Amino acid sequence: MVAFDDGMADTALPGEHQIDTDVLIVGSGPAGASAALFLSTLGIANIMITKYRWTANTPRAHITNQRTMEILRDVGVEEQVLVEATPHELMGDTVFCTSIAGEELGRVLTWGTHPARHGDYVLASPSLNCDIPQTYLEPILVKNATMRGTQTRFSTEYLSHTQDADGVTVRVLDRFSGTETTIRAKYLIGADGARSRVADDIDLPMEGRMDIAGSMNITFTADMAAFVGHRPSVLYWVIQPGSNVGGIGAGLVRMVRPWNEWLIVWGYDIAGEPPSVDEAEAVRIVRNLVGDPDLEVQITGTSLWGNNEQYATRLQSGRVFCVGDAVHRHPPSNGLGSNTSIQDSYNLAWKIAAVLRGDAGSGLLETYTAERAPVAEQIVRRANKSGREFVQLFDALGVTGATTEAEMIEQMEERKANTPAGARKRAAIAAAMDIKNYEFNAHGVELGQFYVSDAVVSAGPAAEPVRDAELYYQASTVPGSRLPHVWVGDTTHRYSTHDLAPCTQFTLFTGIAGDDWAAAADAVSQQLGVTVRTVVIGPGREITDLYFDWAAVREVDESGAVLVRPDKHIAWRAMDLPTDPTGALRDAMTAVLCQPVSVTA
Repeated sequence: MVAFDDGMADTALPGEHQIDTDVLIVGSGPAGASAALFLSTLGIANIMITKYRWTANTPRAHITNQRTMEILRDVGVEEQVLVEATPHELMGDTVFCTSIAGEELGRVLTWGTHPARHGDYVLASPSLNCDIPQTYLEPILVKNATMRGTQTRFSTEYLSHTQDADGVTVRVLDRFSGTETTIRAKYLIGADGARSRVADDIDLPMEGRMDIAGSMNITFTADMAAFVGHRPSVLYWVIQPGSNVGGIGAGLVRMVRPWNEWLIVWGYDIAGEPPSVDEAEAVRIVRNLVGDPDLEVQITGTSLWGNNEQYATRLQSGRVFCVGDAVHRHPPSNGLGSNTSIQDSYNLAWKIAAVLRGDAGSGLLETYTAERAPVAEQIVRRANKSGREFVQLFDALGVTGATTEAEMIEQMEERKANTPAGARKRAAIAAAMDIKNYEFNAHGVELGQFYVSDAVVSAGPAAEPVRDAELYYQASTVPGSRLPHVWVGDTTHRYSTHDLAPCTQFTLFTGIAGDDWAAAADAVSQQLGVTVRTVVIGPGREITDLYFDWAAVREVDESGAVLVRPDKHIAWRAMDLPTDPTGALRDAMTAVLCQPVSVTA
């Protein structure tokens, strides 16, 4: 853990009390709490405020993908998350049915649990995905951030801000006492959700619309082990003609905790009156979707929310940045929301730290928008497309054109018929199920983010994909790519390449023929005052290529080098050893750090 100065020196202004810090974070959800955790890990003083009295009170986000898990591994909290999470192997037998106890329409092995896909996931990362509801993840992030130095203030509401050349002055309200306070920060991060006041105040340009559809949640407890224990999953999709759940009788039963905490989701017409469900009606809906009229049910809550299709094309204004749902707003399809939020903060935190320490020019902060705005657009489009792709299944079943319950049932029963029409329907259902891989096994979307910005010394576009780029992740060291994971080590230890490139430094990977890079990295570290640690991989060295996998993915000669940023994206690479490795590395580092003048030897 990094030693820190809490940055809370108070200065008195006429008539009021001011608090000073380096970074103020508004919001304690996945985006805000992770930003606080990352900054505190890097030794940057920060305050995190939230208008709420505690963390999330509904499970909301839950799928936690490999990119997020390896980030949490980097900051030392992965094991804490795994203790609270439903593990990878219990996530994936996603079922489509007429009720959970009733007939199945089909299953899709999801989140990389299919034997044909599992290897892709194991090879791609040191960490597997898991399912941890937001109610369990947020306290882990907040606790660790606070333990490392974050000043966390609940019941503290953001009111407004003004910024100048040196910092941001923020007005906040203590909702407990009713008093207002001024917080002065060098930078402000708005992590205050899909209706972000910070994003509104800096007038971020948005594409798309909010509240394009409505959804209602019912949370409940019920022992469902007998219905799901043999086909463990986090998602059970129910298509039930005659149900009042959704326009065509479709709803989702989502596991929160195996196998007794659950959440039901269904859509409603947001242009009409919002639904009102009392406890008796909620119990009836639960029993209908489960298919057990005698199921013992305890309703724990109901809530309404809007489906959105909106993203920001610019993520900052001066010293104010927005992360998470504040800049990408979309339905939960693909499980991208909290993951992308945490990844936004991971991208931003090291850059703010580098600028505050004087290691980088202020232009480095401009690369946050350049790198993350395309990701925001991609995930908003992908999540909404995945939601719309359900129509193909409804069409295949024949329920979209049906006007009565009886007609819906007749159309769905036709899939069983030994007739040409039945055969066509079965083929159409299979094709519709296959399309859902783009929602549930979109490995390339999760891991294949590629950055183009001034913080990357470009060597051209991303590697040409050899398989579908949304479904399959392709490892590469082309600058802008995520560092490939392979296992390396020695006779007694095994490390991921990710473990050797922590968020506290730049890391230079090379081979035995590239020994001279170590002296170059030491010289550049001294010249720039920035840590560049060299990892030489080869026999007889501290780190060896245990399975010869690094040689297969490095895409440079043994004498070449791969420079990795603190966020584990490739900053630059040299295909072989140049005549002046120190000069080459220094030029790369000054470019990546957006330093105005290259330091000379």
